[in-house]
Amino acid sequence: MRLEDAQKLIIRPYVTERTFDQIARENKLCFVVDDDASKRQIASAVEALYEVKVSTVNTQRGMVGKKAFVRLVPENSATDLATKLGLV
Repeated sequence: MRLEDAQKLIIRPYVTERTFDQIARENKLCFVVDDDASKRQIASAVEALYEVKVSTVNTQRGMVGKKAFVRLVPENSATDLATKLGLV
């Protein structure tokens, strides 16, 4: 996936107390994504933008829009990526 397309799909990281706990306990990050993005597109975009491997993607629609909960493979650390993004 091209970086321009990936940047259109991934709008921003989403951090709350719950998602902050998921970073450490479940190796997951949460992003607000485009409403039309599929799980496969989200996984490809995260891999292209942040150079990590994605294990699973779960999505949820809410008040802020569509959120994607992205679990990374054990070789990649969500804590390291969150630090790189300035979330912790």
